[in-house]
Amino acid sequence: MLKYCAVLSLCAGVSLAGDYITGQGARLVVGQTTFTSQNSGTSSTLMGAVGGLAFANDTLFVTDANRLGMTPINNRVLMFSNTSQAWPQPKSSIPVNSGRCPVCVGQASLVLGQPDFVSSGAARTQNGMNLPLGVASDGNIVVVADTANNRVLIWNTIPSTNGQPADIVLGQPDFVTLQEPPPVNSSSFRSPEGVWIQNGKLFVADTQNNRVLIWNTIPTKNNQGADLVLGASNFTTVPNQNQVTTNEIASSTSMLTPTSVTSDGTHLFVSDLGYSRVLIWNTIPTKIGQPADVEIGQKDFVTAVPDDATEICSSNGVDSNGNPTYPGMCATTMNFPRFVLSDGTRLFVADAGNDRVLVYNTIPTQNGTAADLIIGEPDQYTDLVTSTGSTFAPDLAISASNVTPTPTSLAWDGTNLYVADPTDYRVLVFTPMAASVAQNGVVNAASRAVYALGVLVLGGTITAGNTITLEIDSTSYTYTILSTDTFDTILTAMANLINSANNGRGDPNVLAQPQLGFETLQLVARQSGPAGNNVTMVATVSTNATITATAQATLTGGGSAGTLAPGTVVSIEGTNLADTTASADPTATSLPFELGNVQVYVDGIRTPIQYVSPTQINVQIPFEVVDTNSSSLFARVQHADGSVTVIDAIGLPITDANPGIFANPGPEPRVAQAYHASSYALGIVSVDGSISPGDTATVGIQDRLYNYTVQNTDTLADIRDALIALIDANPEENVVATPAAAYTRIVLTAKVPGPQGSLITYNGSSTGEAAGSTGSVTITALNSNLCCANRAGAPVTQENPLQAGEAFYVFATGSGLIGPQPAKDALIDGSIYQGPPLNDPVSSVSSLCGGDTATVISGGMQVGAIGIYQVYLQLDSSLASNPVTQCTISQDIYTSNIVTVPVTQPNPTLVQSSTGS
Repeated sequence: MLKYCAVLSLCAGVSLAGDYITGQGARLVVGQTTFTSQNSGTSSTLMGAVGGLAFANDTLFVTDANRLGMTPINNRVLMFSNTSQAWPQPKSSIPVNSGRCPVCVGQASLVLGQPDFVSSGAARTQNGMNLPLGVASDGNIVVVADTANNRVLIWNTIPSTNGQPADIVLGQPDFVTLQEPPPVNSSSFRSPEGVWIQNGKLFVADTQNNRVLIWNTIPTKNNQGADLVLGASNFTTVPNQNQVTTNEIASSTSMLTPTSVTSDGTHLFVSDLGYSRVLIWNTIPTKIGQPADVEIGQKDFVTAVPDDATEICSSNGVDSNGNPTYPGMCATTMNFPRFVLSDGTRLFVADAGNDRVLVYNTIPTQNGTAADLIIGEPDQYTDLVTSTGSTFAPDLAISASNVTPTPTSLAWDGTNLYVADPTDYRVLVFTPMAASVAQNGVVNAASRAVYALGVLVLGGTITAGNTITLEIDSTSYTYTILSTDTFDTILTAMANLINSANNGRGDPNVLAQPQLGFETLQLVARQSGPAGNNVTMVATVSTNATITATAQATLTGGGSAGTLAPGTVVSIEGTNLADTTASADPTATSLPFELGNVQVYVDGIRTPIQYVSPTQINVQIPFEVVDTNSSSLFARVQHADGSVTVIDAIGLPITDANPGIFANPGPEPRVAQAYHASSYALGIVSVDGSISPGDTATVGIQDRLYNYTVQNTDTLADIRDALIALIDANPEENVVATPAAAYTRIVLTAKVPGPQGSLITYNGSSTGEAAGSTGSVTITALNSNLCCANRAGAPVTQENPLQAGEAFYVFATGSGLIGPQPAKDALIDGSIYQGPPLNDPVSSVSSLCGGDTATVISGGMQVGAIGIYQVYLQLDSSLASNPVTQCTISQDIYTSNIVTVPVTQPNPTLVQSSTGS
């Protein structure tokens, strides 16, 4: 028995390693140092825009050329030998500290078509090539489609030296001749792109002649003629299949630019590129022009429309006239497929125009069969590469571990599916393992899910008979006011209408939550993530109504908790993730890299683990992935009986920072795990603007002024620190000044605890060198009084709420790298952060609470914690009392989950004046 499957028909009896899931990530990448590095070149480790693939006897063959206009084209075939020894295997345990990306592999052992690994020129010789697009091997011989030379090269044994000359040439009388124009006969080709060996037969996709040629035995002499032809009625006639002038139509016996031909030993498969379909013969053809038995990608043999969604996709709704609408694509459609391959059970199609690989769990037996799974896209309707639908999505989708832009070829080694990705100069390796985690099953452990929110706000006066209508995505909910109603009963009734619609299932887009006492109905998107931001709302009232109703145009705030930053603590959610439940020792200074016989890898890097259970694993994303926009995660479970289970790889979008705030369990938005910041009243002075020598920066505390003259060499931080030194040098001063980690700010803290410190006033100003002028530096007091002592570290609760203007802190994860440099250098995967305590995220933090800006005092890594940031915030002093004040933090384009904190306003007149009431 062969140790490795040299011929795919021999793999048919091998048990499947597991199952694929739609949108899964690649486990390995060949040719790159990370999944997204996109390096190209000509060496034993770098490739150009690769085109064709084959696998036999533990060797991966890659043709380093393509016909998509992508460069560089290196006119060679690379051989990667002993892959089972050189590359991590699916169930292998990768040691800790194995480098940046142990699953980024590939150093070629041999090159054909060139004398060495650095040459790339085109040639028409016995050992040269010009645009080789296809390669095949049965473990004994190697066949290459030398496309631009209109020929096929055969090596009678597996080559053992670089640039080894071919033994046989087909399509030309010798190794140096190029017949122009090429004749049409049994031995000629016109730009052949696909080759295949099966059970001693040779198959060639003669692409520009719109046919497939078959040799019943492997040719033994140059220019040997084929025995059979498919796609034509004879060897000397090529139908006019030009798409502009042709009178021909698609049929079961015709083809248009077939780019691959393969077999599983029983069936024959052809990717019929020009007709956007795959042809299937249920048995290996034995007759010239034998018709195909089944086609997929079209509804029938005579249709040839790329992505013919209106014919073979299900309707996704109706338009304004009641006519059915359809998606642009679905699991049944194809758009210029370039390769088709079977592992003996499943069928894979490189649906290049849709940037995906279609997976059929069984060989289709009926025309127009839909694929069961999609690799390279998140679902059957999306083309992430060419129609992202989001301004920012391309940044994270480029070269991601779970996208396959324009896949040109496929190979199967008995366990893994190889996908050629010429756009990114790489080959992706997808492994079907345990389908235990969904593609969106890895999330920020704090935010978990980020739901879009909206509000309906009532006002005016209540009059019986008035009606309120809220339209949510074209569905209207109307309530008629009763004489006994209050705002609270109206809100409750509106919520009941929305949540009990559709026979109790509720509105499909939102869940309604009345905010009693605040004339507000909150709407939470049922679908987490950015999709919730598309939910529309329109509020109206009846004519001459005394009540008012206002709603925002769309829900907002929906984001992806699955977009992760280096160092984030994440939750992996699924099934059968572990045999037991275990937690890391909370007193230890570092996390284990194996817990409960579970190991987790990101880009092959063993990750530190906090917690494992059958349904959840918590780990920390390595800081090393700061150099990528996409990583690949998988978990390995060692069972008590010695068996090993590995979950399907999950593609992780990676960004610099995407914070999540830890909150208590419950419905969204959840109650924040928030804490009062200080037993002493405090205030903030912000130092901004620019440097102008001679300016005077001033901080006033009650009747005392602290002045600093700006020097030519100063930075804003120097000015901040100079003012702090002046204040703290006064032993009679009532406050202590310290630097805030975030921005350039000064924290003034009363020396006496309790509410007495709130009587201390403070201010900031600057003057220019010229009399009466304002300085370039800006010194701003963010309040007029120190504010709101409580008990430092006391939980914020409904019984002990925040006061408007008070400082408090929350805990977050996902804020990314920190500064200054000594703080960054102290970041170690899985180890507690030991300082310095004064640090802040490189990507600055901002915050909103109650609709107003909350001052960020600091947001840095917490000393003594692993992957946790302590975010100090100060509320705006004009906030109204609200037991469910909503707060978020943001970094760059990313906003955290929404959390709530109770806020009380000790001075209602302040709110009235700030709102103009």
